[in-house]
Amino acid sequence: MTSVKFLADEKNLFGFEISGHCSVSGDDEFGKIVCAAVSSAAYMAVNTITEIIGDNADITVDDAKMLLRVDNPSNSSVNVLKGFQLHIEELSEQYSNNIRIYGGAKHVKD
Repeated sequence: MTSVKFLADEKNLFGFEISGHCSVSGDDEFGKIVCAAVSSAAYMAVNTITEIIGDNADITVDDAKMLLRVDNPSNSSVNVLKGFQLHIEELSEQYSNNIRIYGGAKHVKD
């Protein structure tokens, strides 16, 4: 099972932590596909925030774990994180046996 924890303060999202990723998301082909979807979305969010928008962030990528913590996120980075959260929420609704979500901003679809 892949766990995604969204990091937020009282104002905004500022990062996420993915754990249990790929190595235990599912041994079958289906679990690997879900893992690839989460992984691709996470890397796109990280690369957009750091390389395109240019916000500073702490990033850790280890075996079965990814952490992104943005220092003073701009509105653009917050919007990328909201989009990532929405994407993961939609995946979790479809594949609840493979993805678990913790934390995050409420009413991200508003």
